[in-house]
Amino acid sequence: MDKLRYPIGRYSFEGMTVKQREQWIVEIEKLPGQLRAALADLDEDMLNTSYRSGGWSLRQVVHHLADASMNSFTRFKLALTESNPTIKPFNGERWAETADSLQASTEISLAIVEGIYARWVLLLRSMNASDFEKMFYHPEKGSQIGLAYFLGFVAWHGKHHVAQITSLRERKDW
Repeated sequence: MDKLRYPIGRYSFEGMTVKQREQWIVEIEKLPGQLRAALADLDEDMLNTSYRSGGWSLRQVVHHLADASMNSFTRFKLALTESNPTIKPFNGERWAETADSLQASTEISLAIVEGIYARWVLLLRSMNASDFEKMFYHPEKGSQIGLAYFLGFVAWHGKHHVAQITSLRERKDW
């Protein structure tokens, strides 16, 4: 079950080198195209199929990626423009149950992801090493989150959800 939920494994952070930072930025840059390719030729029934028992539908996964992208990009911007801001957490599980996440076309969220990621990559490439040392406070976790750690998480998060879609496609031979 854990392999279905985490097809690329769980996120772990072992630090960030200049090479690692560039790799994560490239992964973020490629994510919208990979997501679009993963969704190619899926019909409505397929989009409404859960990637695992008890998991979200593929439609919900796509809308979650848009929701998470909006929130995560905002966290980056807050950390860059304020001194140690406290971010507003969002409940991804509950957001995935709203009508838009259950019914909206995935094209809407693909457009959001494409737009946010295009801006994000421009922002990331403008940042210097000290910018990645900036932090925000996550009240639910009760801890400081550094932008170096968070950059790696964002890159992992996108690949993680694309892999949920592609692994279901492989299992179903779609």
